[in-house]
Amino acid sequence: MSGKSEEIKGRIKEAAGALTGDDQLRREGKLDQATGKVKQVVEKVVEKTKDVLDDLKK
Repeated sequence: MSGKSEEIKGRIKEAAGALTGDDQLRREGKLDQATGKVKQVVEKVVEKTKDVLDDLKK
């Protein structure tokens, strides 16, 4: 699952938890959002690293 989809899943979980009063679901949603944001940063770092390595090969 990509970072963006993980973040969206977390938003949905958090909202569902808020609507139902389920604190556990809200916490899971916040955790999923944080995980998604971290994945997005890692994805950007990997892409940037690939770009730099490609430039060095030229």
